[in-house]
Amino acid sequence: MAAFGTVFMPQMIQARFSDNKWSESSIVPSDKLELHPGAHVLHYSSTCFEGLKAFRHEDGSVYIFRMDANIARMQQSSELLSLPSVDGEMLKTMIIDIVRQYADETPLPPGSMYIRPTHIGTEAAIGKAAAPSMSSLLYTLLSPVGDYFSGGATALRVLLEEDGMRCAPHMGMIKSGGNYASALGPISAARTKHQADQILFCPGGDVQETGAANFILIDGNEIITKALDSTFLHGVTRNSILTIAKDLGMTVSERNFSVTELLERAAKPGTEAALSGTAAVLTPVGTFIHNDKEYQVGNGEAGPTTARLRQALNDIQWGKTADTHGWLTKI
Repeated sequence: MAAFGTVFMPQMIQARFSDNKWSESSIVPSDKLELHPGAHVLHYSSTCFEGLKAFRHEDGSVYIFRMDANIARMQQSSELLSLPSVDGEMLKTMIIDIVRQYADETPLPPGSMYIRPTHIGTEAAIGKAAAPSMSSLLYTLLSPVGDYFSGGATALRVLLEEDGMRCAPHMGMIKSGGNYASALGPISAARTKHQADQILFCPGGDVQETGAANFILIDGNEIITKALDSTFLHGVTRNSILTIAKDLGMTVSERNFSVTELLERAAKPGTEAALSGTAAVLTPVGTFIHNDKEYQVGNGEAGPTTARLRQALNDIQWGKTADTHGWLTKI
């Protein structure tokens, strides 16, 4: 099977912003972009994106999960990067139009159609290091996918990093390419030195997020996760999991917590840890690596509460249980 996110539908949908207005959207081939070599995005990283999914239900119908939340975050990212304002209704229509075109290509569960809206600054102006791009391109790619982690529900090995950060603190809540690029070096080093799957960034001992996913700790009937602030991404899947946990009668504690507390709780029988994200869904963590020592989380395997929460989320996405929160949009 092809690696996650490497297969694309042959067409995408796009709209351009120039002269203070958006063009009509158009469906174009997805195998190329035409950009001036001086485009703002190539020099000053004026780029943000989203990741969401469409799911095929047993009756053949296709639904997009939490599109409104992703559009709102795209608008926020664009604003914080000083990109042209994204028209939410326009983007919603664009997403629905391109997903509808490839509805028949949307995989059955456990697969899905990954949706990647992207917004980039296109003004050819290499003198604008301290000024925003006045033109931009908004486009949406589609990629049929399976599991993000090739091992499926196999528990991950995660390195706890107290010295570095995933990205600059004021950039954390922006879904921008530069944030992922800044985490690549440490993650690659952790894979080589510790055979770690990911890094959990804990600057100064404050447990935050990994390079590409939010983090939750499950201690009995309580979920503990960092409270929202500007230093890390406000994950839509994170929010969905916490909402489902409350529905199931769990206690959700959104607060700061330290590496010391994390390791103390992780050592207790029955404790679980997991990464949440659109791609990762909810993936268990079985081992923490800290100061060259390994710490087993609970029994080191995927735990029952993680599996229950993941299944509850999947059941909503796949149409197997009621969508009581209005998260699904039928196309």
